Amino acid sequence: PANSMSFFVTSAGPGRGANLGGLLGADRHCQMLATAAGAGNKMWHAYLSENGSAGHPTINARDRIGTGPWYNAKGVVIATSVADLHSDNNKIGKETALTEKGEMLPGRGDTPNKHDVLTGSQPDGTAYPGTDSANSTCGNWARR
Repeated sequence: PANSMSFFVTSAGPGRGANLGGLLGADRHCQMLATAAGAGNKMWHAYLSENGSAGHPTINARDRIGTGPWYNAKGVVIATSVADLHSDNNKIGKETALTEKGEMLPGRGDTPNKHDVLTGSQPDGTAYPGTDSANSTCGNWARR
């Protein structure tokens, strides 16, 4: 299953809160986790958007992840296309949004509850527009 995995929720952050070292640092972290799980034979990208502020162009998460389909660590199809991923048809849920290790993350009803996911993205996978966008990406994932 690790060889077909093309989607995972990170089991751990790099330890600096939302300072991921920008998109490159976030991608590097995802690649490291995937490699440790035996799935480093492909290029991994973090599902993150950046806003068009502080000299950064607007980057949409949906444009960074390919065309699908996406499979979790157990080989379960999460979504078949970008449109499917951003629709009510996707299969992202507590039982399917697994880590790179194939583990379920503690969520609602669990102690501790670790269900938060940061993406800096709207439900359609695009960056937030306007002045609120700087707060949605924690300074484009580099705030200290």
